[in-house]
Amino acid sequence: MDLFIQETVEQILTKMSTPFRKVRLEKKDALTYRVNIESEEPSLLIGHHGENIHALQNIIRVIIWNRKPEEKVNVIVDVDNYRKRQEENVLNMAERKVETVRRTHKEQSLPPMSPYFRRLIHLHLADKFEDI
Repeated sequence: MDLFIQETVEQILTKMSTPFRKVRLEKKDALTYRVNIESEEPSLLIGHHGENIHALQNIIRVIIWNRKPEEKVNVIVDVDNYRKRQEENVLNMAERKVETVRRTHKEQSLPPMSPYFRRLIHLHLADKFEDI
């Protein structure tokens, strides 16, 4: 599956005439892969607020699911670690809010965010902080 995903991403980028240096694949768990595209023009692949990354991720996921329907893997697409940095920033913000709650004993709220980031925060806090 690893090679299939990597070749699929490379073929799509080539057909889009999008310059890229390398496609790195990381298996996060049994059903989740993170694809990081190293690009000469990351802003083209990232798009406004990551819109192009999301669209590319959906296209890749549909292609993989259609070609290998027996393996419903999840593919997370990143460009030059843009998404990874966003995830780290969101988790750091959540941890700062936890510290504020512990210090002040008052509720804190987070800004509006995508379901993906809300789930990421929920899993992170549930795993790391027993009192929150």
